[in-house]
Amino acid sequence: MGTAAPFRLDQRRAVITGGASGIGEATARVLAAAGAAVTIVDIDRHRAETLAGELGSAAAVVDITDQAGVKGFFASLPALDILVNNAGIGHVGGIEETDLADWQRLFRVNVDAVYLCSKFALPLLLAAPKGQIVNIGSVAGLTAVKRRFAYCATKGAVVALTRQMAIDYAGRLRVNCICPGTVHTPFVEGYLEKFHGHEIDSMRAQLHARQPVGRMGRPEEVAHMVLYVCSDEAEYVTGSILTIDGGWTAQ
Repeated sequence: MGTAAPFRLDQRRAVITGGASGIGEATARVLAAAGAAVTIVDIDRHRAETLAGELGSAAAVVDITDQAGVKGFFASLPALDILVNNAGIGHVGGIEETDLADWQRLFRVNVDAVYLCSKFALPLLLAAPKGQIVNIGSVAGLTAVKRRFAYCATKGAVVALTRQMAIDYAGRLRVNCICPGTVHTPFVEGYLEKFHGHEIDSMRAQLHARQPVGRMGRPEEVAHMVLYVCSDEAEYVTGSILTIDGGWTAQ
């Protein structure tokens, strides 16, 4: 008798926020390839619909910081097994360089949206046989990163709310957080263009070099960790904060 292939998500329904590019896009591809029916949530309609068309998936344009919009979106879904809270934004600056507007903007996208999506997905996830939430955090939520005051604060909040929800819903819902190091994505390229436009190549080289393994991560590497956490093979994993950072937090 043969055994079922591991890490399959057949018949599972997944929603991925920020799913049209970077880690979100890679996750959409990997989960769809594992058999999941994926809905890509993104504010970039064109990218979301193009990717959805390529994968045979669904796309939805949702402002994940808007309570009514988020509530309406999840109310429209017939069922849901997996929520991947991936969408996020960054900011460069210490506390003196961080305006209140910057601080509030990061918390709206990186924390409030995780709260809203999780809250309104919860009835569907609890009704699923194996419902779960995977939050995409960052090593910045686990260790200090220079001139990332607001970003570190938001990712620390994501780590904390992951652990808290995992305890509240233990045995009913798995909740985990994946904390990548620097991953080479459009998010990082956008950061380089915005803050280091005159020295992009040298700064990109520095980002590679600051990882102990000597390179930035690849989006698909994070996506495969998401797949593992979502699979039946990880049923004992909840409340976990999993790093994938090229050794960064081992230093």
